[in-house]
Amino acid sequence: MRFQPHAGAVVMGLMMGASLAQVPSGSSGADETDRQRAFALFAQHRMPEAVPLLRAALARAPQDTAAHEALGVALVSVAATETDPARAVADRLEARRELKRARDLGDTSDISRVLLAQVREDGSAAPLSAQPDVDAALRAGEAAFGRGDWPAAIAAYARAWSLDSTSYLAALYLGDSYFATRDMDRAGEWFAKAVALDPNQELAYRYWGDALMGQGKIREARAKYIEGIAADPYRETSLNGLHNWLMATTLNLRKPPLTLPAAPTTDAHGHTRISIDAAQLSGNAGAAAAWLMYSVERSAWQKGTFKKEFPQAKAYRHSLREEMAALNLVLQMYRENLAKDPAQRDDSLERLATLSDAGLLEPFVLFNAADAQLAQDYPAYREAHRDRLIAYLDQYLVPPAP
Repeated sequence: MRFQPHAGAVVMGLMMGASLAQVPSGSSGADETDRQRAFALFAQHRMPEAVPLLRAALARAPQDTAAHEALGVALVSVAATETDPARAVADRLEARRELKRARDLGDTSDISRVLLAQVREDGSAAPLSAQPDVDAALRAGEAAFGRGDWPAAIAAYARAWSLDSTSYLAALYLGDSYFATRDMDRAGEWFAKAVALDPNQELAYRYWGDALMGQGKIREARAKYIEGIAADPYRETSLNGLHNWLMATTLNLRKPPLTLPAAPTTDAHGHTRISIDAAQLSGNAGAAAAWLMYSVERSAWQKGTFKKEFPQAKAYRHSLREEMAALNLVLQMYRENLAKDPAQRDDSLERLATLSDAGLLEPFVLFNAADAQLAQDYPAYREAHRDRLIAYLDQYLVPPAP
């Protein structure tokens, strides 16, 4: 089941980061004081009280990006507490409008992207479980979470878990409820249960990382964020936890170890064009010749090799198998040239060889050179080589913990 985090989880994640109230509104005096009170209520998870104050702030300052975002977040949370379905739909629709307005004003925050993906265009709520009694318990938990009633939320989610101990959501939301009470040990226990139920969902890893950060366990949190990315790297929210970790540690992602040549293109007449980066030609002739083989081999796949390798496919697609064939051909030529003349040594090709020797060439491609077509090969590779994916992220992309 694919889903986005519930409103409570998103709000708690926001509270862990920078305060929206710190963003200047352009107001002054009493107006600014009222705005600050709105954000204070927001931070205390008193969403029903924050909503009218945020609306008033926006009436005074319609360009207040932070207030639009906060109002959208608050309304999603309030919608979960509504007993009137029509009112809940209206809240979610208003929330969607506010979040889109914040985006139009330049907001690029993780929370806006997450909630815009979560809230349906018609304002309806997606089912939380196919079992009616479990769905009802989960929704009761959502309503309690939206009110900030953590004991009631825990009781409702625990009821859902007792009815269905295979419910990823019940485990995830129980963990998030304990997170809200700052019981990070219990939160981690439930996030671990969620991970065990579905290791290919990134959410529980990310929330678990947040709980570890709340305990000051920087290295352990880093490991969970990495595992979450390995679980589902192409999901929009997968990098959120690591992004917050990088901000907290004032670190930056490392650059990929190398850049691959551009893919060959075919014009309307069927003619293939191969483009080579001038930087790759500026080295020695052997290195340039080796890199040329990358585009030559990929062109061959587009013209016929793909059909031979994937006879059941209806149309060509870029694949991991194609990438590996092209890169292995590059390495083969490079090593042959190097054996004949050590002066042909090239730094970029040495990095490519190092990745290959470590068994990390496929992870490099999947994380740093994947398009939508190649990404289709990720689940099968993850099933067989999750450890290599984690090792590549750990060694090459994510900086060490301070």
